[in-house]
Amino acid sequence: MKYIRCIPAYKDFITAMFKAEKYRKPIEENRAAGNYAEERENIRLACLTFVDHLIDKWDFHVNVIGAENLPKEGPVVYIANHQSYADALGTLKMISENHAIGYIGKDYFAKIPYFGKWVTRIRCIYIHRGNPRNSLRVIGEGVEYLKDGFSMVIFPEGTRSKDGTIAEFKPGSFKLATKAQVPIIPLSMNDGRRLYEDQEYIKKGKKIDIIVHPPVQTAGLSRAELAEIPAKVEETIRKGLEELQAKENI
Repeated sequence: MKYIRCIPAYKDFITAMFKAEKYRKPIEENRAAGNYAEERENIRLACLTFVDHLIDKWDFHVNVIGAENLPKEGPVVYIANHQSYADALGTLKMISENHAIGYIGKDYFAKIPYFGKWVTRIRCIYIHRGNPRNSLRVIGEGVEYLKDGFSMVIFPEGTRSKDGTIAEFKPGSFKLATKAQVPIIPLSMNDGRRLYEDQEYIKKGKKIDIIVHPPVQTAGLSRAELAEIPAKVEETIRKGLEELQAKENI
């Protein structure tokens, strides 16, 4: 029964991709020409077109706390806890209002027809979990994207935490920012799992709460200072999640 209830959401998803299709050619042409500023702008518009359609159809609400900490442009690395597929919707809507972003995501998405190519087109990078060589390649590719002005989002837990807790962060995730020497924007997110994971079909009228924490600088730091960043950022995100969950239980 739950699969049948997912059919309308699949249709919404496909329609959203087709609406964003008009940006495919300018994205590809500007990338080929090395015009990264125009490529980023077209990626931003494509992502907004895609996510706005889904948010409207699903009556999904993105509540942002600390919006003043969102940069107007990149490159930066957003590091967040991960509870649900809705985390991508929330961050895509919130950040694409200002600038383009790509994600470090599981290679599972590469296998989804049409969508897998779109994900690559907007400068997302697939990671094969359990493959150290691939992880090094992903970090290297992500650093090059950042140097070209593209921002990235990464979920250092490596998987969704469906019960609302935070799993241990993988410290290697932070190399993306420290090697490129770009700021880190920590994000604490809660409640997104109510859109899909709690019932395994899309339930309309749900929300996600996001705290945008102040940026953490990575440039010009000593090795000792860089070594402190993963624990510092993880603690910030954990405290933010506790704050969101405390409000939820009032």
